[in-house]
Amino acid sequence: MPAEPDLAHLAHHGDLELGPGLVDLAVNVRAGAPPPWLRTRLADALDHLAAYPDTSAARRAVARHHGREPDEVLLTAGAAEAFVLVGRALAPRRAVVVHPQFTEPERALRLAGHRVERVVLPWPFVLDPSAVPEDADLVVLGNPTNPTSVLHPAGAVAALARPGRVLVVDEAFMDAVPGEPASLAGRTDLPGVIVLRSLTKTWGLAGLRVGYVLGPAAVLSALGRAQPHWPLSSPALVAAVECCTPRADADVAAWHPVLAADRAHLRRRLAPLPVDVVPDPGAPFVLVRAPGRPGVRDALREHGYAVRRGDTFPGLGPDWFRVAVRDRPTVDAFAAALGDVVARHGQSSDDSRRRRGRT
Repeated sequence: MPAEPDLAHLAHHGDLELGPGLVDLAVNVRAGAPPPWLRTRLADALDHLAAYPDTSAARRAVARHHGREPDEVLLTAGAAEAFVLVGRALAPRRAVVVHPQFTEPERALRLAGHRVERVVLPWPFVLDPSAVPEDADLVVLGNPTNPTSVLHPAGAVAALARPGRVLVVDEAFMDAVPGEPASLAGRTDLPGVIVLRSLTKTWGLAGLRVGYVLGPAAVLSALGRAQPHWPLSSPALVAAVECCTPRADADVAAWHPVLAADRAHLRRRLAPLPVDVVPDPGAPFVLVRAPGRPGVRDALREHGYAVRRGDTFPGLGPDWFRVAVRDRPTVDAFAAALGDVVARHGQSSDDSRRRRGRT
């Protein structure tokens, strides 16, 4: 088993993989976003920067979008802030994080002084609700999960909800799933469920920092008390409103078949190579393993490609890496480079084994 990542490892994100001259396959933000109509609305917002931000319109827009009440919406500076608020506002007796998944929730909980237990799912990383301890009163998981790209069925995730437990579901990539059949964002019948959403990924707004939490008003009120005043800028609030409009829905619906086709092409190009790809990906990335070849990621950098390292995710090791879905020419060139890299690393490993066998 790989060593447990420390807090520094848990703080590692895909943008740290980038460098001059490297093709970005490490950051899972949608290429070409934000679209022109959203850029225009954000530019218009600059005329109103003298006023303090008012969250009311954005909360109403998000609530309508998900069929909820405004007091069941908490706007946050991206999903990352929401994890910090969970750590600050809640006092779990037994906190459990389901891995492999985005490491920021565990890091935020640990920095807030909470002890965190891990449930590490085995290949192919599909959720088994019975693996989560019954007495856990805080459970965190992603859906679809980063970095595995696994989309857990709504029923399996909902089975984790129960009175006396807060279930945190990170749905940062759910809007990449057509129809969102596995989402719990609109469910008000499940006790203690809070759903985190991000506008960073699909809308290309990582630099703007905007997301939100959906859930019971009492829980969100507690999280809100841990927030500073005016946590979101006026342009971020405009983005929250605009991304909940019919125009935004149409934009995402038009993107879905493009994403599906490009992701299928990436999988086809990886299929002949001696790598393992987590099956049935539901997000705009795939998780790959080059068994016994821990140097593949560094070798890919020498070929001009940045991919997201896997060994900072609990449950994965140095031969894992995450690849963002990109356009077909980029994928074709990347697959050729990866084929060359794994062939060379395989040859080096075979030569090393033969040398050891002769000594």
